[in-house]
Amino acid sequence: MRPFICLTGLIAVLAIAASSPSLGQDRNVGIVRDAEIENIIRDYATPIFNAAGLDSDTVEVHLVNDSRLNAFVTGGQRVFINTGLLVRAKGPEEVIGVIAHEAGHISGGHLARFQEELRNAEAKSIISALAGLAAGIATGDSRVAGAIIGKGTDANLANLFKYSRVQESAADAAALKYLDATGMSSRGLLDFFKLLQREIRITGGREHPYLSTHPLANDRIAVVSNHLALSRFANAPTAKNLVQKHSYIRAKLIGFTEPLETTLRTYPIEQKDIPARYARAIAYYRSANLEIALPQVDQLIADQPDNPYFYELKGQMLIEGGRISESLVPYERMVELAPREPLLRLALGKAQVESRQSEMLLPALDNLQAAVRMEPDMREAWRLLTVINGRLGNKGELALAQAEYRFLSGDVKAAQALAERAINILPTGAPSWLRAKDILSETKRQRNK
Repeated sequence: MRPFICLTGLIAVLAIAASSPSLGQDRNVGIVRDAEIENIIRDYATPIFNAAGLDSDTVEVHLVNDSRLNAFVTGGQRVFINTGLLVRAKGPEEVIGVIAHEAGHISGGHLARFQEELRNAEAKSIISALAGLAAGIATGDSRVAGAIIGKGTDANLANLFKYSRVQESAADAAALKYLDATGMSSRGLLDFFKLLQREIRITGGREHPYLSTHPLANDRIAVVSNHLALSRFANAPTAKNLVQKHSYIRAKLIGFTEPLETTLRTYPIEQKDIPARYARAIAYYRSANLEIALPQVDQLIADQPDNPYFYELKGQMLIEGGRISESLVPYERMVELAPREPLLRLALGKAQVESRQSEMLLPALDNLQAAVRMEPDMREAWRLLTVINGRLGNKGELALAQAEYRFLSGDVKAAQALAERAINILPTGAPSWLRAKDILSETKRQRNK
């Protein structure tokens, strides 16, 4: 199910987007899933969340396929980070600083407070402001946004944006506190604000002191600079392993999102370090040149034989090149190295199903069941489980997998009928039977709203 993005997140996204250029030529905004990047972001975020008094296991971090420089939070303790921020950040410090800022919003309960302010604001004014910001994005001209906003703005809306700026300042202060608590320098947050300031200047954007949801970039730079002057962690070095991991994130995202020519300019052939070769291998694969890509990923595997994500890349190259049976070996090694990664289990299970080898059905069943145990909301895994259980003749498990898939797809009526069918077939009291009962109860509750 798509996450609900509350209005405070929407306003923040639109406000930043109106003054930010695109990185890639083909922007297709959506959620990105990648086990390697998600794990690295988790390494960045966990100490910060702990310092903020948050349970790192319950805060969800999502990657957004958007080249603009942005991150935001929504209800339900969800943090969204644009791929553009990850690519543009020169090191992990900038990303960690932004995560600390977003943690400040969650810890401070800002979303709930902002929603109360929304209820007190005039709906027409809010709609007018959002329309103006959207027009600014569409035309690339901030003057269009200002003209439309000017027609619909009143004192309530000005107070609303002022309230948001107060929250942003509070989140900045909290971020500085959390960074100190983890022994990290706040210089990365300063670098991010300077990057934001450069973007505003390059695009000719003008920050309005009243109609901006964020404090002025100059003000934020001054606050962080003053903090660094007093902090004993101002010059604390960043862990080398985090620096290396960030170089892998950038290489991977550039290889996957940019044209081959751009990737080769960023990582020229003479550059022989692993991130450069990683980016080029991905870029050649995306250009359908497996004759160059496969030997390059094989060399990466030879250099780092215990890196599961290089095996993942090779398996992906092979399966998308129509060589499904060949993809099983690197995918199996990938899961051996990272057995608790649900996305990797899903990739192997899917390859095993698509190989159409009957002896692969039971291993695929094991992998996909492991995936949904770790991440129950994996709709694609449930779809594949319907295929496997159908081929194996497991009627009760088939009905349950179909119920799970329909429920996650938002088809509550079908999910209810399928859950009832599963209950009638599965052994009473079995774990699958109990799960079918849970789905039935939830679908009834939703349909009776």
